[in-house]
Amino acid sequence: MAVTYAEKPWLKRYDNGVPTTIDYPKQTLHKFLTDAAAKKPDNVATLTTAHLPLLGRQGITMSYRELNEKSDALAVALGELGVKKGDRVAIVMPNCAQFPISFYAILKAGAVVCAMNPTYPGDKLAEMLKDCGANTVIVLTKFYNVIKQIQSETAVKNVIATNIKESLPPIAGLLFTIAKEKKEGHAIEKHAADYWLPDLLTKYAGKKSAVEVSPQDTALFQYTGGTTGISKAAVSTHQALVCNALQIASYFGRHLNREGEVFLAAIPLFHVFGMVAVMSVAVSTMSSMVMVPNPREIDEVVDVISHTKPTIFMGVPALYNAINNHAGVAAGKYNVRSVKACISGSAPLAPATKQKFEAITGGRLVEGFGMSECPTAVSCNPMDGENREGSIGMPLPDVEMRIVSLDDGMTEMPVGETGELSVWSPNLMSGYHNMPKETENALRDGPGGKKWLYTGDIAYMDEDGYFYIVDRKKDMVLMGGFNVYPANVEKVLMSHPAVGDVGVAAVPHPDPAKAGQEALKAWVVIKAGQTVTAEDLIKFAGSKLAPYEVPYRIDFIEELPKTLVGKVLRRELVRKELEARQKK
Repeated sequence: MAVTYAEKPWLKRYDNGVPTTIDYPKQTLHKFLTDAAAKKPDNVATLTTAHLPLLGRQGITMSYRELNEKSDALAVALGELGVKKGDRVAIVMPNCAQFPISFYAILKAGAVVCAMNPTYPGDKLAEMLKDCGANTVIVLTKFYNVIKQIQSETAVKNVIATNIKESLPPIAGLLFTIAKEKKEGHAIEKHAADYWLPDLLTKYAGKKSAVEVSPQDTALFQYTGGTTGISKAAVSTHQALVCNALQIASYFGRHLNREGEVFLAAIPLFHVFGMVAVMSVAVSTMSSMVMVPNPREIDEVVDVISHTKPTIFMGVPALYNAINNHAGVAAGKYNVRSVKACISGSAPLAPATKQKFEAITGGRLVEGFGMSECPTAVSCNPMDGENREGSIGMPLPDVEMRIVSLDDGMTEMPVGETGELSVWSPNLMSGYHNMPKETENALRDGPGGKKWLYTGDIAYMDEDGYFYIVDRKKDMVLMGGFNVYPANVEKVLMSHPAVGDVGVAAVPHPDPAKAGQEALKAWVVIKAGQTVTAEDLIKFAGSKLAPYEVPYRIDFIEELPKTLVGKVLRRELVRKELEARQKK
């Protein structure tokens, strides 16, 4: 007799020591920090390093005592600037020590964190600031002028600026001022009405916010990563974020001590993956975070790993793959053997990437899955147990997952058959900010009288409770009456030894006789030192796919457009394709 979703077959596959359910404390998210400061005040919270000529890599630490005290001071400052409970405060900065200071200060002030990608163009940042109604922005000086250019379009009254050199080792900060500050855009002329973060920390040092914050208060507006249209702000409470931090921490089992681990904070903290799976988990376990402002600077990443010896490394396939192919790592110039446990998210993890990364580090790399709407993780392959190729693993403790019909959205699909993935968990969002219709579509009544999240992902579950994502509903293509999933085509092409990266999408058919129809196209990045033709890849794909799944149009490009967390921007590929056609 086939298993059912209600039977939770995945529980039988959990690693030893991983709980099937957790007794979640009713608390605010920032209580993890105040507890760490009370229990282990001298534990390193953040480590920031810089490579200096002749001196090598130098570092500076911030303890949990310091992080707690600085966030206390900034929380009071925010209150003095008029930030009230429930107000939204934006953080616009990459990974640096000022990020957790700002993050926990906002929470302690009873306000709501709105963390934004600092590399977004001004119009997109303005769109988000207007949507959330933020009255205050804490921004790294490199992005200060962009905020000032759009400020008049928004409700922002307070701008607090901070320079990256404030978190660097003293000598590095001095050299940065001399050599890089103006060249890289960090030097600014601060407007008289704005504030310097260090000044506020000094002015309000030793003070604590008196605002009472409850576990059910809103902690986060997390904007979804849509590349077109209006981004949606997924609203989450303190309690939801507390639950997910504990779910993730528990799933590591024996690989995560309750203190003393070193997390590589390379994945952006403004993204929920970094915010929850790195920062919140690290703080909840009183562990250290090694700050990496730009994960795309691979030379810097591998040098940081070699010198700081991180043990936990959350990342994306593109980052793991870049380390795999780094010449210095292959030559033994950099030691990456400290890494013992990693969770990969945001994009499918190729088996070859997993195998090579585990070989060069000696650690364990497993694939997981999550969304901004359930910040951040709901499933993961076991750290010790069987990892199944192509699987996003099994639901985390207290997470329920099921597959429902694409036709009616209600009928549970038999095990092994595809449908839409729906999820219930104590870490689900409350809804989308000011988007009741979108909220109603995403959160629907389901089994147990609960609200279930409809993820928009096409997936299936096998007999043992492992789940597999086939593709996004919106990316599914109808070719000759058949459903085609670009992610599956990408997976096949990625298995070719000459292919380093690939994106697949449907484009309007170029043949005028087939106007109104779509054609499948692939954009391929070839591995260094390899050669392959379009004909070779078409033949290769034809040997593994149905004829209607084969992309008969292939372009070779140097790099795929991706988000900072490694997702291929298929819409961007299509846009460039259409632009190129118009120029012909």
